[in-house]
Amino acid sequence: MSGLDWFVLVGTISFIVGYGAWKTRDVSDMEGYFRGGNSLRWPTIGLSIMATQASAITFLSTPGQAFEDGMRFVQFYFGLPLAMIVISAVFVPIYYRLKVYTAYEYLEHRFDGRVRTLGAILFLVQRGLAAGITIYAPAIILSAILGWQLNATILGIGLVVIAYTVSGGTRAVSQTQKGQMIVMMSGMVIAAIIVVLRLPDDVSLASALRVAGALDRMNVVSFELDPDSRYTFWSGITGGFFLALSYFGTDQSQVQRYLSGRSVTESRLGLLFNGMFKIPMQFLILLIGVLVYVFYLFTPPPIFFNQPALARVEQTAHAAELDELRGRYRNAHERQSNAARAYVAALETSEAAPARDQLRGAAEDAAQLRAEAKDLVARAIPDAETRDADYVFLTFVLQFVPSGIVGLLIAVILCAAMSSTASELAALGATTTVDLYKRLPFATASPSADLVASKLFTVLWGAVAIAFASFASLFDNLIEAVNILGSIFYGTVLGIFLVAFFLKKVSATPVLIAAVVAQSVVVWSFFATDLGFLWFNVIGSAIVVAVAWPLERVIGESRG
Repeated sequence: MSGLDWFVLVGTISFIVGYGAWKTRDVSDMEGYFRGGNSLRWPTIGLSIMATQASAITFLSTPGQAFEDGMRFVQFYFGLPLAMIVISAVFVPIYYRLKVYTAYEYLEHRFDGRVRTLGAILFLVQRGLAAGITIYAPAIILSAILGWQLNATILGIGLVVIAYTVSGGTRAVSQTQKGQMIVMMSGMVIAAIIVVLRLPDDVSLASALRVAGALDRMNVVSFELDPDSRYTFWSGITGGFFLALSYFGTDQSQVQRYLSGRSVTESRLGLLFNGMFKIPMQFLILLIGVLVYVFYLFTPPPIFFNQPALARVEQTAHAAELDELRGRYRNAHERQSNAARAYVAALETSEAAPARDQLRGAAEDAAQLRAEAKDLVARAIPDAETRDADYVFLTFVLQFVPSGIVGLLIAVILCAAMSSTASELAALGATTTVDLYKRLPFATASPSADLVASKLFTVLWGAVAIAFASFASLFDNLIEAVNILGSIFYGTVLGIFLVAFFLKKVSATPVLIAAVVAQSVVVWSFFATDLGFLWFNVIGSAIVVAVAWPLERVIGESRG
């Protein structure tokens, strides 16, 4: 990066973090640390909720997901607006009425301490691991840009985020996220404009989208009834609804955002704001990935986007094979580029259909050579990451974005990493303190001791996240990895809350047994079937409800 890029990057992040620290300099007790003194207005809540979900993974993996698979990932979010309405109507008033610090406190009010502990532990396991992935994503960037060792970069980012989170708690996180979200969205709009401007002069935006459609990249909605297909309208509107309902309604990293609101109305407006703008935001980010794909139809891309791994292959006995493969790929790309130009020229003529078929054939040949390159990397370096989708957008930014804007877009990704990870660590610290530690007989009951304990637990979970980040490269695609990890646990937790809210006669023991059964079935389904992961949310919550209700009747009769 140039000196201007470094100035923009450091200046942007320093200003946002400094502003957040200054706004929260008076946090001195657990009430202010966990709930921000209930002082936040709905715009801050809404932007904070969006920033918590929009991690660095969103801005790294989502364009790469679209590059490889098209727009269909947007269906993942189709159930989110409906979930925001349900949470606003049902969850928020209950949480406010009970004045809880965490969502899991409610489970003890409704059932008993065992169910509360189970819900808290399920959250801690999945969110603690997910925090590691959100640290790993930006570490890829800095290690690639600066040539730093990846694990050292992970450690550095993790320590910075831990310090920033511990300093001001949830209020600092929320205040800082407001600025981060503004920077993130501004940067992505600029990125979209730059991609369009980088297209050839004879390829308009409309033509680019039609080229993308011809190559199955504009597959926004699919109504196929295939349960093994990860992204369809049906999995999004059902599985996505249950996932969003569980994530925003029961995941402490999100619940903590809107429990800091001034009132029920402010929290509801913040959630509805997120429901309105989340799908358009994800659509834009995916569209950037599709446009980058079209851009690389006309501009030669690397045969493998993970350049550090490719450099390692060049140092092995497979270097000659890599050179030969690159030569074949250059020829295939030239044929693909010529076919793309021919298709654009034929769009409004009777030759459009045969030109499209030629383009699809040329694209398949180029894709096959990329697959051969991935296989070569795997043979040459067995421990290398062979899925390079997470590097696609980063490669475009570093090679084709003007100086100064590069720094801003790197700041976007790092802001996203900081905002999401900080929310996760604050929520992990809060849940461990409130739902586990404070209920122990030897826990010291004083505001100052609680504050110290919460900060210590935040640091502890930060260390766990850093450790898990070292293994994040084992996942094929980071954005999918986070959502798969959440889906394994969210359905069970949501089922517990659904029973709590709507089946008033079900007691603690039946729901506890039902939750164990549901979690066991979901884990088995993950390892033993090819079912799309969004369905795990439906299965988990449905089993909890379906088992708990009749089990209550059996247990109730035995008691009688």
